[in-house]
Amino acid sequence: MNPELLIQLWSQVIWPLVRILLFISVGLVVANVIESLNWTNRMAILARPLIRLGRLSPLTGASFSMAFFSGVSANTMLAEAYETGKIDKKELVLANLFNSLPRFFLHLPTVFFLTAPFIHGAAFIYVGITFSAALLQTLVVVVVARLLLQGGSAEIIIEQRDNVSLRQAWHKSLKRLKKRIPGILKFLLPVYIVFFILSRYSVFQKVEAYTAGSFMFSWLDPQSLSIVILHVTAEFSAGLAAASVLLADNSLGYREVVLALLVGNILSAPIRAMRHQFPYYVGIFNLRLATELVGVSQVTRATTIIIVGYAYYYFF
Repeated sequence: MNPELLIQLWSQVIWPLVRILLFISVGLVVANVIESLNWTNRMAILARPLIRLGRLSPLTGASFSMAFFSGVSANTMLAEAYETGKIDKKELVLANLFNSLPRFFLHLPTVFFLTAPFIHGAAFIYVGITFSAALLQTLVVVVVARLLLQGGSAEIIIEQRDNVSLRQAWHKSLKRLKKRIPGILKFLLPVYIVFFILSRYSVFQKVEAYTAGSFMFSWLDPQSLSIVILHVTAEFSAGLAAASVLLADNSLGYREVVLALLVGNILSAPIRAMRHQFPYYVGIFNLRLATELVGVSQVTRATTIIIVGYAYYYFF
């Protein structure tokens, strides 16, 4: 077999599968231990005011708290709650969107310390706008949840259980994990193989290049289009490098750079979600549900960034 193909198989299929299975397994065990020990209410304390306002369940609050440390564990907790009937589909979708704020904080250090050396003061504006979008999404979810979940999930009371030791909870979690792994692999493996084939034939790169080339923004400075194109067709750091050069020679100001990065963020996010987020969602949720959750998440995220970006463009 071609050595180059073997290297690609390892880096794009085998290793990502091993890593995701490890994270999902840890997430399943943690979620089941929390559920078995009845720690849900304690973990929900962090989000209690928002949970009450949105009539969401303590399980959603516990997932919100967990998302500050592990997005996989938070989603696994939601999947377990949905499969056992403790939350319905409406709350599952809303809870997944609700977790955008802790997910933002989880990635905040990486994003900020990557952007600051390149674009300096503009990093504070860019991060501030993306934070405002995540905060707006959280507030919208709370309002929508209050309207849709009237008298429903918010009134769920976690049942009292007999005292369970940590050892018993551990064994129970491992037992559930053994049952879940074959089902996870059934969907995860084909998805990764399909995505590997698409990537090998540069399908994603072609889609990204078409996306970048087909959008012309009359309101965007022509020189900033290079930032957008690199952000979409290469990676975030490539767009930042272009922005750094244009800032250094005073071709662009902070405002133009921030707007270009926001446009690149919106255009590149759906493709990258399909490449990185969707495969591990399929390992946690069923295929149809994973598609719906990723789709709703991307549309909501893009909409909130556009709203906040629009306000920045016209009022600042």
